[in-house]
Order: sequence, then structure tokens, then C-alpha cells
Amino acid sequence: MQIKHLFSLSTLALSLLLPAALCAQLSNQSVRLNDDWKFHQGDLDSGAAAKWDDDNWRPVNLPHDWSVEAPLSPTLASATGYLPGGIGWYMKQLHIPADKEGKQVYIYFEGVYNNSEVFVNGHLVGKRPNGYVSFQYDLTPYVNFGTENTIAVKVDHSRYADSRWYTGSGIYRNVYVTYANPVHIDLWGISYAAKDVKTDMALLDVEAKVKNTTDAPAEVTVVQELFQRGSSKPVAKVQKRQQVAAKSVAAIAQEMRVPSPSLWSVNNPNLYTLQTTIVRQGNTIDEMATTVGIRTLTFDANKGFALNGEWMKLKGVCIHHDAGVLGAAVPRQVWQRRLKNLKMLGCNAVRMSHNPQAPDVYDLCDELGLLVMDEAFDEWRHPKRKWIEGWNVGTPGFDGYAPNFEEWGETDLRDMVLRDKNHPSIILWSIGNEVDYPNDPYSHPVLDGATIGQKVYGGYQPDRPDAMELGDIAKRLVTVVKEHDTSRRVTAALAGVVMSNYTGYPDALDVAGYNYTENRYEEDHRTYPERIIYGSENRHDLNAWKAVRDNDYIFGQFLWTGIDYLGESGRWPSRGFYSGLLDFGGFIKPRGYYRQSLWAEDPMVYIGTYPLRHRGRQQTSIDAWPIWNYAEGDTVRVVSYTNCADVQLVLNGTQLGTPPSFDEETGVYYWDIPYRAGKLEAIGLNEGAEAARYAIHTSNRPYQLTASADRSVLSADRDVAHITIGVTDENGIPVMISDDKITVEIEGPARLLGLEGSNNSDMSDYTDNVHNAYHGRLLAYIETTREPGTVTVRLSSPWLKPVELNLDVQ
Repeated sequence: MQIKHLFSLSTLALSLLLPAALCAQLSNQSVRLNDDWKFHQGDLDSGAAAKWDDDNWRPVNLPHDWSVEAPLSPTLASATGYLPGGIGWYMKQLHIPADKEGKQVYIYFEGVYNNSEVFVNGHLVGKRPNGYVSFQYDLTPYVNFGTENTIAVKVDHSRYADSRWYTGSGIYRNVYVTYANPVHIDLWGISYAAKDVKTDMALLDVEAKVKNTTDAPAEVTVVQELFQRGSSKPVAKVQKRQQVAAKSVAAIAQEMRVPSPSLWSVNNPNLYTLQTTIVRQGNTIDEMATTVGIRTLTFDANKGFALNGEWMKLKGVCIHHDAGVLGAAVPRQVWQRRLKNLKMLGCNAVRMSHNPQAPDVYDLCDELGLLVMDEAFDEWRHPKRKWIEGWNVGTPGFDGYAPNFEEWGETDLRDMVLRDKNHPSIILWSIGNEVDYPNDPYSHPVLDGATIGQKVYGGYQPDRPDAMELGDIAKRLVTVVKEHDTSRRVTAALAGVVMSNYTGYPDALDVAGYNYTENRYEEDHRTYPERIIYGSENRHDLNAWKAVRDNDYIFGQFLWTGIDYLGESGRWPSRGFYSGLLDFGGFIKPRGYYRQSLWAEDPMVYIGTYPLRHRGRQQTSIDAWPIWNYAEGDTVRVVSYTNCADVQLVLNGTQLGTPPSFDEETGVYYWDIPYRAGKLEAIGLNEGAEAARYAIHTSNRPYQLTASADRSVLSADRDVAHITIGVTDENGIPVMISDDKITVEIEGPARLLGLEGSNNSDMSDYTDNVHNAYHGRLLAYIETTREPGTVTVRLSSPWLKPVELNLDVQ
């Protein structure tokens, strides 16, 4: 069976009022509403009042996550990283100019976790339980023009252990206000799809949904022009006149011919801009710019996946939405650095686990050339266990999304598709993650005596929900997706495929994702020859990758995980889950370099070390840090991760005479050698010539701090810089074993967002300006505060030579 479709993509707002990468198909009449809010921790009896005494409220800017500001405590749930939830209120005074009277006024939230209620001048305008979906409310009936208006948002995360990972609490994504003409482009109202793509021509079906809020019909002309990025001359233009009935939305469709299309791909993410203009009575009444990527997708049960007709493997990772010390309120610049680092390691795909992510993340995947599996839910009608006392131990809780699923599930899924469907990066819609986990919650008689993967799930438990309903729910959700987008395939991540094979669940899907059940690939491919299979969640071992690499019919895998994340923690002390290729601060971990040796095309080599506890056959580690500090004469295992044909080890300029051993189980080269201080190098060789080199050094005691910024010139508009702080000896050699306490002080128009040491067991205060280094390193996030000038960052530590650096804010 082969499934092929054609598609084009993502929307940006074209306006001087908005950042260039604003997504969510907002009009160019939208204004970001993030600054100068007030916040109150706790509930209020008079919270919906039109006027408040806010003297005891504290000022905050959005995005904001109050949970990550709190102390970590062993009395709290490990599922959410030993951080609390609670109830909070946000309030803002919004002046709406008198000249806006006659326009529609909307407020748009990218995400509020969770159970939000929005009030305007004391009037409730809407509720949304889901903490990950974006939503918009019409404020027009409740606002006063020419004066101040009170916007209030209640966020109820009092059932804080409602997730298996850290969620955050609050208005943790961007907020916008839109002033629109009575006739305007509807929310998420621009879409298009390629129905034929050839070398010399692509045909695009473009559509604009125009909303008429007036009591009379309105005749409009929709003009749509397509531009290549960087060009002011359109490559295609269409226009159409149509009447929009009173109090209705009209979908105005046109066909556009694109000559010699530049296709979007992983290596060349070519993008266009679709400019849509709505004209009424000779006047422009609304405009919108949409980022477009044109590409074809093919899924085949025997050959796997092809992008633009080229068969390829998905080298994917799963990600959650937090960033360590920043919690869930993650700036775009942080995601940009993280995704670039993942792509450098050879990653070409990202799974948004297990919920819609911030619009910035999809925009960046479009720009960087990363394929995306977009995911809606971690549970459906019935809740899963959430571990409270430790990971997979103790008495679980059962709070979660499930109580809202029947009322809100289809709406939330619809809104995910409508919001995200214009992104070229998205190739799959996922309707759920592990909702079929055996006995958590569903059960089936096949579980009696069954071993699934390498786990025994305790047999059939008839008191649990009947797994047979999985197929019915899946069919319903697939129908919702395809009602709004037929250009992509629908998938889900199956945890208990042995059980689910006895239900209608896999058959309801276009593409079946298998979590951790590589041993089922061959058997299920033979038993279900038309089923398209891939690894939707996988461990980091070599055999899991070989199951993809060596079988054409398995088109990819998604490692758990790409980045360390908060929550799903082990027993205290443990901030979160620690299996990422990148750490909490977005730095590459040893296992990241190991993955690079398996996935990357450019030559690379890496070495790490650890003391050899005993001689003899033992599996080599993929988590060896680049440390060369031991006692003289200690036997040390040196491991090398490389994609080169051969590797040599050089110590203090002398090549080691003994050739490396090779571990077939891990694909790692290694040497067991006596330690001698100095410089240890690995040289990767291809056809006998040097292709890559990596060196580590013996360090002396910590002597000084170093600091470097990823950018020295910043925008004043709340731009973010990453400051990497290092501990070195007097010769400038990094002291990997340093854990010195470092203080950060800032002078000028910027503030410290947080300090990230990336140490999973460090449960200290993350809200101040003092933190311990980990592996000789610390990351500082610095955000500008809307004023130009010079920012001086001063770094100090007891007994160490301090350092400072300057940033230019323009």
C-alpha cells in the first residue's frame, strides 16, 4: 500500500506591529499583549470584578510560568518535577483607543495551563480546560472604547499532578489583541494545498475564509500573491470577487500556478510568502502573510517514507515543552539554539510529545528543515497513572485531561489541525500517545500470559476499561482530522501493539507508530503487509537504530528523548528525565555525540572516558564525558564515537600502538589504557586520511571564569542571549570536574531569566542569581528590557578570577 499527498504551508503575520515570525494566522492588525500584567497567586472571591484593588499584585511580563518559580520539594509530585501548581490570576489594564470603535476586538492566547477563564470588564468571555491549545475570544460586546478595560484571566492548576511530566502553570505563551474591520480574514483562515507538483509547475489550491460580522452581505475581492523569500516580485497571482453573506464566514477558493517551484526539504527548506489582501469598495480591509513550503510526501508499507520522491529515514527525537530553569515559558531564541544543536547531530525529525507546542517551535522547524509529527493527546476517555512519590513506584494519582475529553477532545484536536496545518514541516498528525498502554488504563483478554516487548503486564484485568473501544474512538478522531486536512496521514504512538492488534485501533490509522517494540516489526510487517510502520518512541541503543536502518519498510524512529526535561522524575533528588541528547541547558551530552556518529553525514569523532572497574568483556558506555583527570597509573577506558572508517588514539603526541577494540553491541571503539596526564586526541580516518579530530586535556585546579555570548548585539525588544560560563585552569583548559558556585550580576537594560547548570540532582534554588557549575559549566539566559544601551554581565566565584562581558542592545 502506498499513500501519497502533496502539501504547502505555514502562516506568518506581515506587520510592523508584530515580530516577523508570528504564526497562528493572525491579522496584521494584531498587537502582542505580553507586557505590564499583574499577577496574584491564589484564588479570589471577587476575581471577576470589573475593577480591582491590585496593590498586592506583582508585576509580570508574559509568557509567565509560576510553578518554576517555586521551591522544589520532596513532598510534591515526582510526575511534575517536585514543583507545585495552584490557582493564579492575571490582570491587565488595556487602553482601547476611541478610533478603534466600529472594529472587532479579539484576544488570542497561544496557550494557558490550564483550566483558564477569561474576563473582560467583569464579563466571562470563555473557558478552556486544555492547557496546550491556542484559542481566541471576541471581546467586542464587552469593551469600552477610548478608555481602560480590565482583562482578567483565572488559571486553575490546583489539581497540579495532572500530567506524567512537568506542565508549568500560567499564561506561559504569547497573547495578542486584534483590531479587525467588521469584514476580515477569519482566525486560521488562510490555507492551501498542492494538488500537483512537477519540476516546471506546481498547482496550489489556496483558500481564504472571510468573516462578515455585519447585518448586511459584503462583496469582497480576495487577492493572493506568492513571493519567493527575499524577492519583491510575485511568482504567481490570483484574485476573486465574492459576496459574503451577513453574519457568516465564506471560504473563497482559487487555483494558483507556481512555475518551477523550489521545493521545501530537510537540506534545503525553501520557503515562499503568500500575501493575502482583502479589498472592499476599493479599500484594503485586511491583509495576511503566510509562509509557504511546497513538498510531496509518500508513505509506503514496503519502502517507507519519501520526501519529494526521495526515500529517506526519519532520524527523530521526542521533545517536551519546558526548558529547565525557564519552565514552560520558553523564548523563541532558546528553541532556535536547541533545534539547531539537534540538527547538527544529524536529527531531521521532531515529535511534539505529547501535545501541541508553541507556534515558535513549528516556525523554526519550517525554517531549519525539520520534519514534525504533531501530537494532540496523552490520554482519551480514561486517565493514566501519574507517579506522585517517585517514578513508577508508590501510589499513583489519576488527575488529567480525561474528564474533559468527551466535551472538548474533538474541539481541541480540530483547533490543533486548523492552527498548525500550514506548516511544511508537519508530515503526520498524531491523535494519541500510549492510550493503549496495557492495563493503564485499557485491558483485554489477550494480556493473560502475554509478554509485550520485554514487559509482563499482569494479565487481563476485566475491571479496567475495555480495549475494544480504542478503535471506535480512533475512528472518530481520524474523521475530525480529515475533515480539516486531507494532505497528511494520521498516526498514533501505540504502546501495546500486541493488545491493540486485537482491536480496530491500528486499522483506523493511516500510519502505525510503535513505541519500544522493535521486536514486533518483522512479524507485524508479515502479518499486516499493508500496514505502514515506524518507531514512534525508541531507546538509544544501537539495535533499535539497526531495526530502522536495515529494514526499508521501517521509515524512522523517534528517540526518547531529544532534550532532558522536567518531570517524570525519579526519587528525590531528581528534577526530571535525563535521557536527552541535549541537557536541560541545550548543550550536547556524550550520548548526543554518540547519536551523531550514527546519524550525521559530515565526518566526526569524539572521545570520552571513565575508570575501568574491572577487566574483561563489558558493554561500552554511550555516556562517557570528556574528562582526562585521574590518578597516575589508573586504568581508564577511553571510548570513541565516530562515523569515520577508522580511529587512532594519540596521547601527548604519540600514537597509541594498540589498535582499538570494537563493541558490536554499541558500535563504539574503545581502549583500556593506563592514565598519564596531558593531551589525549582521537583522529578519525577515512581512506587513511584524517577526516576529524577531537582532543581532551588534563586540567589543573580551577583558576578563572570564562564567558561567551551566542550574540553580542541584541534587539531591545525582549531579545534573549545565551551566556556560557566556564571554569578553567590557569592555562585556559576547562575543568570538567568543577562545581564552583558562580554569581551573575547584570548592569544595563537587561535582566537575568535564569541560570541552568543542567544537573538533574541539583534541587537548589533556581530563582536567584547564584548557582553551581556542573561539568565545569553554567548557562545564563539574559533578556533585554526594551531600552537601548550597553549591558554588562559580571561573573564571580570565590577564589576564582572573575570575568565580565558587554552586550550591545539596539
